[in-house]
Amino acid sequence: MKKASKVTAPVRASFRSGTRKNGSVSISVQDTSGEKRKYDPEQTKRNIIEIATAEFAAMGLGGARVDAIAERTSTTKRMLYYYFGSKEGLYEAVIEEAYGKIRALEQALRLDTMAPRDALRLLVEFTFDFHDTQRDFVQLIAGENISGGKHAEHLHAFKARNSSVVKTIRDLIERGTAENVFRHGIDPFDLHLMISSLCFFRISNRHTFAMAFGRDPAGPRSRSRHRAMIVDAVLRFVAC
Repeated sequence: MKKASKVTAPVRASFRSGTRKNGSVSISVQDTSGEKRKYDPEQTKRNIIEIATAEFAAMGLGGARVDAIAERTSTTKRMLYYYFGSKEGLYEAVIEEAYGKIRALEQALRLDTMAPRDALRLLVEFTFDFHDTQRDFVQLIAGENISGGKHAEHLHAFKARNSSVVKTIRDLIERGTAENVFRHGIDPFDLHLMISSLCFFRISNRHTFAMAFGRDPAGPRSRSRHRAMIVDAVLRFVAC
């Protein structure tokens, strides 16, 4: 009898986002690869970006070392430069991936299938949970703003990629006002700024707040209270 050939499972990575029973939005990256792996350039690039994200978040662009990134990804500086051109090119790829991740997860929430208030509540909860759990994202964005956003401006798809969240909020507002559950005159950009600011600040400024007031705003004892407070503030802001 002819022996069946063994098929090697492909390497895949996927984001998953869902709502737990306690109301928090789960965020995870799952590896669904098989037992044996063939060399996959795209997987290699994703691995490099993942490790580089932690390095740039911790050290900033100036302090990050390409040698350290190469060592942790079991590759070489030459390979990193082959894929990304330079240290700055790798940093820009990290920024692009960071924003791409949050925008993709927002779209996966399918807010257009929900009642406006429920959809807005979920969006705020997701934004809070993302910033709370993805703290490298917060540090990266804080660092890029310190640099004046000069690297983000080089990303050709940056504006188009991020416009999706404003469109999502605009559609939510329009549906909410049509159903008389949201007041008129809400600017979707302003609402996005409000949500992002409340969720971002408690992580980005946690160290100075803890030093000044003796309480860590990003600590576990504050988490559920702040989550409920921010959701309530946003829903009150849009209410008729």
